[in-house]
Amino acid sequence: MSQSVLTGMENSAASVLKRAVELDNESRLQSSLVCYQEGIDLLLQVLKATKDDTKKVYYRQKISTYMDRAEVIKTQLNKLKEEGKYHEQIKIAEDATGFSYEKLFKPYLDQFVTEVWVEDPYIRHVHQLYNFLRFCELLLKGPCKVKTIHLLTSLDNNGGNSQQISGLEEIKQSLQSYGVKLDVNHSSSIHDREIRFNNGWMIKIGRGLDYFKKTQSDVSGPHSQPPFQQ
Repeated sequence: MSQSVLTGMENSAASVLKRAVELDNESRLQSSLVCYQEGIDLLLQVLKATKDDTKKVYYRQKISTYMDRAEVIKTQLNKLKEEGKYHEQIKIAEDATGFSYEKLFKPYLDQFVTEVWVEDPYIRHVHQLYNFLRFCELLLKGPCKVKTIHLLTSLDNNGGNSQQISGLEEIKQSLQSYGVKLDVNHSSSIHDREIRFNNGWMIKIGRGLDYFKKTQSDVSGPHSQPPFQQ
C-alpha cells in the first residue's frame, strides 16, 4: 500500500471517528455505533499496513479505546431496546441534503433482519413508487437477509390506481427473482407511517418514504428502467 493511500485511509478513519464522537455526544447511540465500527475497521487496515512501530503502538491504543466505547454503547442499546426505551429523533430541514435511505435506515439493519413491515398511505404515484423501490433495493444490499416485505398502503381512488397496481406488481415480480416476497395490502383508514424490522427496531417517519422533492425524471413512468440492477 502506497503512503498516499495509507494517509488517505488514515484521514478517512479520523473523519469517521470524529463523527462517531459527535453523534455519541448527541446521544444518537445507534448512529454513533455504526460510525465507531466503520472507523475502527479503517484503523485496523491502517495498522496492518503500517511499518512504523511507534505508529503501531499509537493505533493499537486508539483502536482499543474506540472498541471499549463501542462495546459500552452496544450494551446500552441492547438494554434500552429490551426495555422499549430507546428513542432517537432526526429532523430533516427544508432543502437539506445527505439524508439518503441508506444513511437513515442502515444503522438499524443487521443480519437478523429477514422480515420488514412498511405502513405508508402514499405509495401511489410514480415518484412514490420509485421511493419504495429504492427502499427495497437498500434491503437487498445487506447485511440483512430479507425474505418478506409487507406493504400496507392506501388505494389511489382518483383514477391512478391502475398505475399504482401495475407499478407495485412490477416491483413484486422483480423481488421474486431475488427470492424476496412482497405482500401488498390496502387500507382506506391508514394514516400513520412507520417501518418495522423483525430485529426489534421500529421507525416512525413523519412523511413516510416520500420526504424527497420530486425531480423531472420522476415523470418518466415506472417502466422507464429495470426495477433492480446489480
